[in-house]
Amino acid sequence: MKAKGNSITKTAVWGLMGLLVLGLGGFGAVSFTGNIRTVGTVGDKPISVDQYARELQQQIRAIEAQTNEPLSFQQAQTIGLDRAVLQRLVRLRALDNEADQMGLSIGDENLRERIVEISSFQGIDGKFDREGYRYALQQAGLSEAAFEISLREEAGRALLQQAITAGVDMPSVYADTLINYVAEKRSFTWAKLTQDDLTTPLGEPTDEELKTYYDENAGMFMLPASKSITYVTLSPQDLLDEVEVSDEELRQAYDDRSSEYNQPERRLVERLVFQNQEAADQAAAALEVGGTTFETLVEERGLALADIDMGDVSKDELGAAGDSVFAAQVTDIVGPVPTNLGPALFRVNGVLPALETSFEEARPTLQQDLAADRAGRLVEVKARELDDQLAGGASLEQIAEDSKMTLHTIEWTQDSTEDIAAYAGFREAAAGLKESDFPKISQLDDGSIYAMRLDGTKPERPNPFEDARDLVKADWMADQLIAALTAQAKTLQKQLVDGADFEAVGLTPTITEGQTRDAFIEGAPEAFMSEVFKATPGDVQVVEGDDSVVLVRLDDISQPDENAKTQQLLEQLGTQLNTQLADDVFALYAADVVRRSSPQIDQQAINAVHVNFP
Repeated sequence: MKAKGNSITKTAVWGLMGLLVLGLGGFGAVSFTGNIRTVGTVGDKPISVDQYARELQQQIRAIEAQTNEPLSFQQAQTIGLDRAVLQRLVRLRALDNEADQMGLSIGDENLRERIVEISSFQGIDGKFDREGYRYALQQAGLSEAAFEISLREEAGRALLQQAITAGVDMPSVYADTLINYVAEKRSFTWAKLTQDDLTTPLGEPTDEELKTYYDENAGMFMLPASKSITYVTLSPQDLLDEVEVSDEELRQAYDDRSSEYNQPERRLVERLVFQNQEAADQAAAALEVGGTTFETLVEERGLALADIDMGDVSKDELGAAGDSVFAAQVTDIVGPVPTNLGPALFRVNGVLPALETSFEEARPTLQQDLAADRAGRLVEVKARELDDQLAGGASLEQIAEDSKMTLHTIEWTQDSTEDIAAYAGFREAAAGLKESDFPKISQLDDGSIYAMRLDGTKPERPNPFEDARDLVKADWMADQLIAALTAQAKTLQKQLVDGADFEAVGLTPTITEGQTRDAFIEGAPEAFMSEVFKATPGDVQVVEGDDSVVLVRLDDISQPDENAKTQQLLEQLGTQLNTQLADDVFALYAADVVRRSSPQIDQQAINAVHVNFP
């Protein structure tokens, strides 16, 4: 029988079982003493305490391995891991019970063959190691009998799954339909109507028309919920007048950054290295007689120009090639010359003149940089002092009056991005700000500090007509434009349906061929391709956009190309659909098996297992 869905091949089954044994040994075996031996039964099959504990511990360790973070048992319970493990074990034991009732099993000889094939139980000579087998099971806290029973049950479940899912195939028409949906193509002719195409220009709206439009579309003119926030700010720029930078410090900074202010002449260079001198000489000769180009030489080596680009380099950085390269002109090809990688050809792409900036020329920049850095540190010092004052009961207004902090207000919403709301840190803090919060000093990304207070909140509310008038007018004009364009387009649509050409009705058509459903047509409305794919050949549709209307006629429908790529996609999709259907069928069957096996769970035993987890 052909396995489907979750079925596991024999090799994979036994390999996984071997890994499971070693894995459990690595996690540390979990066992419990006392009178409690099971956490429940499913049909005639018990779920042992050790089985539940090992599976739960294994899942915890697996999540820790994925996240690289410890997962406490309390966290595991919070995400429902214990319940998921129990449900999985109930499902497995229900299938084991079903397989037993059907008499599905493998014989002793087959079991033996599978065990000796597991690499985890083989010695260095590749043969089954009886002592290694016993030791591995002992480390996992399993007896040989228990492990061999688990192998039999795993094989029984695999046979059961194969029996249920064998021959489960999705009808091929389903995959064909999906392929057609994705790969079918449309050819169409279309033209756009804009405000410039209106036969009758739009008039100006009256106040009464705007007010009526405002009342009928009140939901479009709502002010978002907002917070009235008072805040104070202090930036390093505010303290620049308190900062002094001596000439000695400026000169030291100039010396420290001398490589930035004084740079030697540089060249923009590409370097093509050859394996030996003979190959380099042949390439140079071919270039000299015009038998090839530098680009061709690069391509013949399987390289791109980006692979050989050295960027801007100084004469010293080029070593022995420095004199030759710096004596060349732009576009010259130099060489072959020796390099530490072998003989090479160099092409000069640009000349960067030497940069010499005197101390006096660099002084303003140095002054600004050093002062800003020192002012930033001064802000940090003042932040502690100001925070102490706020903690002592000073108001933001008092802080602003007694310091260089500046007082501001903002009507903050989730969409605010102006001024201080441009900072992500402020937006996050404002979102969580409550009236009970006391102002405290916080820092922004640019080194500035701020403190804020919530003065009140406002729910979502209508924007008064007078305040929203410009927006109301813009929306009214947009609606009137689309309505007028649509009416004009529908008149033309009737003529096109009757057989007239686009040119005959005064339109400039665009012919577009072979476009798939996800194609992007520049200048077309957002829903354009969706509407095109709803049509049949000959249909003429009117598609509305934000500020334009499109007339489109569907000319032809093309089936997906019958090529190797499409066939491969069809086969892959068919396999995926078959697997998905088999999975779904087996999941339904397994759910029925669980229901018929009447699971009985001992919650006290479950709790006893949980107590032993840290």
